[in-house]
Amino acid sequence: MKVDTHIHLYDEKYEDIIDEVIKSAIDKGVKRIIVNGIDKNTSIKSIKLANKYDYLYVAIGLHPSEINSNEENDLSWIYDLAKDDKVIAIGEIGLDYYWDKTYNDLQKEIFIKQIKIANELNLPVIVHSRDAHKDTFDIMKKYQTKGILHCYQSSLELAKEYVKLGYFLGIGGVLTFKNSKVIKDVVREISIDYLLTETDGPYLTPSPFRGKLNRPEYISYIINEISNIKNLDKDVIEEKIFNNYKRLFKE
Repeated sequence: MKVDTHIHLYDEKYEDIIDEVIKSAIDKGVKRIIVNGIDKNTSIKSIKLANKYDYLYVAIGLHPSEINSNEENDLSWIYDLAKDDKVIAIGEIGLDYYWDKTYNDLQKEIFIKQIKIANELNLPVIVHSRDAHKDTFDIMKKYQTKGILHCYQSSLELAKEYVKLGYFLGIGGVLTFKNSKVIKDVVREISIDYLLTETDGPYLTPSPFRGKLNRPEYISYIINEISNIKNLDKDVIEEKIFNNYKRLFKE
């Protein structure tokens, strides 16, 4: 069984084809899909989707790029939404210094608060980190929890440090890109016991569909690339990653 730990199925690009996208994914063996919210509104949309379709689950949280909304910075809405049985993680949360450095300190404050909420609710976190690798690691080391480094894009050295702390690395379509040397090295050197697959749809579609809408069924291409890099059978990779999913989400 295949796993997609990160997708944004509420995106308007899926709106008219959502039934077909999910059916096709399930038919191709994707049996666990986590829809990640980025704020209160998209978290609610994710829960509605997950309650409509089998095999869909939800991560709820406030993305670092959305923290300038004072109402949502309160975070009390996370407790309310987390009561739904389909909510299995707090995410997509973290730090992003790429677009705007105005709110860096507030980003860190909100990130830490959401980690604490996750620990209080005994839920793993799904963490976004862009141009903020040191701060992200320092926070995740100090406020230890359990979870995934979504779309891991930092160094092999840092990957080894995350694994020492028990964190998983989310591996997506970037792995299939011709020039993605660093993430290929990470996958080669890090134990399969700490890898999870994701699409991050509608973004980062793997080759050979790069530039088109990303779909959960494309997890197969990520598994194929992991298989090639690690010289392990695809079925073995698929089984080990599904077991990682069960281990993290206590299924």
